[in-house]
Amino acid sequence: MSTRTTATDRVFALLREQIVGGELAAGSQHSIYRLSEQLDVSRTPVREAVLRLADLGLVEIERNRGVRIRGVTVADVREVFELRLLLEVPAAAAAARLADRVLLDELAANVAATRAHAEAGRQADFTRVDRDFHSLVASAVRNPRLEAEVTRLRDSIQARGVSTFGRSRPLDEVAAEHAPVAEAVAAREPEAAAARMAAHLERTGTLLMRQVAGPGETVDPGWAADVRAATGAAGSSMLLTESPDEGHR
Repeated sequence: MSTRTTATDRVFALLREQIVGGELAAGSQHSIYRLSEQLDVSRTPVREAVLRLADLGLVEIERNRGVRIRGVTVADVREVFELRLLLEVPAAAAAARLADRVLLDELAANVAATRAHAEAGRQADFTRVDRDFHSLVASAVRNPRLEAEVTRLRDSIQARGVSTFGRSRPLDEVAAEHAPVAEAVAAREPEAAAARMAAHLERTGTLLMRQVAGPGETVDPGWAADVRAATGAAGSSMLLTESPDEGHR
């Protein structure tokens, strides 16, 4: 890895942490020159890091004005988790109907790995298996675009440096929320799988919104009600249909 790449990665990680932590306040303006002075690096890695931050939506580059910090807002988190609820809740129900033995074994192994990483405090490994868990559940629908979108939505928040892991709650609490979903899928209980996935996503979304909320900003405890009503109105048949000649995978 080149020295320039290393410097860019370091500057990117530092700026992202300062934005997420509020040290670089949302709405504040900064010049590349001033940031490079403050970080004691040349302007090139700062420019490259800022471009990466812009891709994530954390900053806006304004011509002749420098960089404006956008940060991660409560609205950002809410919008992502509303979409995740719309996709992952019916997908969990579908998994309870459509998952084959291979997928069920993979889910069980994933839950076991999640617990092991949580107990050992291996956050990087935990983050990886957490990502895999949601991908595995979505994969039961056999729609690659849905699976890819679930991953993209999850990563859109994680990539910005916003996570509950080790902050809003310990790792073992997250692991404890995955197990009931996998158990309902294995028991072929679509309604239970959907309800448990919804509870997991709502709790995670609420904690993340509270984590990024600014001073005096409150989080509506009923933020997921409309989405829950929408998925409920669709009924348990949503994403659960099988062709007449098709059984479980």
